[in-house]
Amino acid sequence: MAVAESAITRKVVERASGGQRTRDLLFRLSLLLCLFIAVLFLGVLLVDVVIDGAGFLSPHFVTSYPSRLTPDTSGVRSALLGTLYLMVLCGLFIVPVGVAAAVYLEEYADPTRWYNRLVEVNIQNLASVPSVVYGILGLAFIVRGPVDVWGLGEGQPTLLAGALTLGLLVLPVVIIVSREAIRAVPPSIREGSLALGATKWQTLWKQVLPGSIAGIATGVILALSRAIGETAPLILVGAGAFQLFDPKVDGPFSAMPIQIFNNVTESKPIFQELAAAAILVLLILLLLMNSAAIYLRNRYETKW
Repeated sequence: MAVAESAITRKVVERASGGQRTRDLLFRLSLLLCLFIAVLFLGVLLVDVVIDGAGFLSPHFVTSYPSRLTPDTSGVRSALLGTLYLMVLCGLFIVPVGVAAAVYLEEYADPTRWYNRLVEVNIQNLASVPSVVYGILGLAFIVRGPVDVWGLGEGQPTLLAGALTLGLLVLPVVIIVSREAIRAVPPSIREGSLALGATKWQTLWKQVLPGSIAGIATGVILALSRAIGETAPLILVGAGAFQLFDPKVDGPFSAMPIQIFNNVTESKPIFQELAAAAILVLLILLLLMNSAAIYLRNRYETKW
């Protein structure tokens, strides 16, 4: 009798484990199917863009200004320079502010204080706010705000206003990533430095920040990669679509997403091809930035 009950129990367990393996296999297959569909759609879009825009890619396309009258000779010089300037100015803003905020929240802030908890919650919430909201914020408080204080050109859209708006957009992401990178530094490094007589600031400057620079640099570059493709904030702060001169910090500017958006809305088919070529230039720029992030991460992870 006991042998029969044991055999039945064994069969039930085997059947249950077999059903579990089947469910696990189906779940994995469904995940692979979703991944395949996503990659397939991305591949189709990339192939379509390459087919439409590869014929316009040339040094002349990169160094020429856009034109509605002669689209055959149109280029992306002003928009490309505007995008590069935006990323440089945005980086100069978000790196010191974001890293300093992360250092304070991670190393100095008392987590039991209500105002520190309020700041942390707001930073996490701001990371998910739609970009158009930041565009409205930039228009109201940077472009049309206290112009005598900011000196941004008496309410006119300028390159600096666009960079500050994009900086506000990606600043919460930089703070969160920087905090995670600082938190990932082993506590033994801090304890060893303090035990040898170093102050907290010396430990932070000489040990913690160098050990976390790989994660911080990667986070900053990925945040800039997000900012480089934003269109709504730049439209609201007044970026131009067809600009026939190089941008200045205190003057009008254009950007690649704005020019792509404007070309797509044109009725002539050639502008659709120009938009595809501009998308390829923007993709190449994104790949270069992401490659730099991977290089910095691997270099500093190996060093430290």
